[in-house]
Amino acid sequence: METQRQKKVARLLLKELSEIFQQDKRGILENKLITVMDVKVSPDLSVAKIYLSFMMVQEKEHLFERINERKNEIRNLLGKSVGKQLRIVPEIIFYKDEVEEKASRLEDILKNLNIPPAENDNN
Repeated sequence: METQRQKKVARLLLKELSEIFQQDKRGILENKLITVMDVKVSPDLSVAKIYLSFMMVQEKEHLFERINERKNEIRNLLGKSVGKQLRIVPEIIFYKDEVEEKASRLEDILKNLNIPPAENDNN
């Protein structure tokens, strides 16, 4: 169960990381659209798990590797934006959020089944 402090820090990190990725002045994301879907913070606030969505990106693995290679740079940018609010900037670990991707694939499968709509039985 997450504490209020964990939730508050997670919301702050989500907001700030979203802005960092949206601005991307250093070209980390290669002008690709990436969404920060969720942030989970450890009870001691030392580790943040960041879930990213790569919905419209062709080379997902390449971009995910690039983000992980530049993790320290991203954490540094994060530290500059939340430094006044957090004593320690948490270590960040990136994960691919595949929920939207799986939902999209499931939707495509259902469309391809071509099941006729059920007829109403008005007896």
